Amino acid sequence: MSHSPVPLGTFPTPVEPAPRLAVALGLEPTDLWIKRDDLTGLGGGGNKIRKLEWTVGAALAEGADTLVTTGAAQSNHARLTAAAAARLGLAAVLVLRGAPGAARSGNLALDGLFGARLAWAGDVDQAGLDLAAAEVCARLRADGARPALIPFGGSGVAGARGYVRCGEELDAQVPELRTVVVALGSGGTMAGLVAALGTGSVLGVDVGALADPAAAVARFAAPLAPQEVTAGELRVRRDQVGRGYAVLTGPASEALRLAARTEGLVLDPVYTARALAGLRAAVADGDVRPGEKTVFVHTGGLPGLFGHPDAVAFAEQGAAEFADRVN
Repeated sequence: MSHSPVPLGTFPTPVEPAPRLAVALGLEPTDLWIKRDDLTGLGGGGNKIRKLEWTVGAALAEGADTLVTTGAAQSNHARLTAAAAARLGLAAVLVLRGAPGAARSGNLALDGLFGARLAWAGDVDQAGLDLAAAEVCARLRADGARPALIPFGGSGVAGARGYVRCGEELDAQVPELRTVVVALGSGGTMAGLVAALGTGSVLGVDVGALADPAAAVARFAAPLAPQEVTAGELRVRRDQVGRGYAVLTGPASEALRLAARTEGLVLDPVYTARALAGLRAAVADGDVRPGEKTVFVHTGGLPGLFGHPDAVAFAEQGAAEFADRVN
């Protein structure tokens, strides 16, 4: 590789025990550990920082002065791309699915705070989003800018290198690790972990971002892994997607509440809540067993909670009023 990563995050991230959550899931108190990749630092933290160190490093090596990327309206990756651009003195244009609404809460508020420009692509599929991003880059070049297109979710072989490093951290932090559980969106996070730890050690919980996420993981992991990686040998759960990526599911709602009330741990409604729901299901069906070391990767995404009306409403229901009026 002709370029080096640009330092953006704070590593290694800590690993914390979660004994009360472990017991609630049906594991032994010492079985479960949380890899706190929500504490990577820049822009509110999250897993995308590890990928951006490599993808932005490539953009800088190519002389880019503008970062362009794509995502859903509440994209954590888009928010962190804007934060990386701000730190490095670059411009950022975020090409987002949908249309502008009256509310700009959650990640959208931070996109604005970091100074990103937003380009709304309408109700399009991933191919349409990619086409819109290509058109934005062409317009920027015509205006004399030097844009670099950062891939959807930061995922690709380059971005996955950041999670090879995470896998190496886990190998040192949690001896006798059996299973790493992680949300599976655009594929790069799981791909790097698989390349570092092997296909049998990583359980990805599909969140519905791609039609065939296992194929993406295998494609990104193959050039980085010491052994062959195929989609068929990956551990992937696809039972937590529900009615779609942005729709809060019942199991995800329960996972949000469970993590908060056992460990004071805040998850997001799209990625980490689904991942924890997937871990709960994996314990129930015996794929993850008591007595084995399990790590849950907290990939961040807290701002997305506040940009998801159903998740906010669900959280507010949990605040019971004190019985006596306080004057």
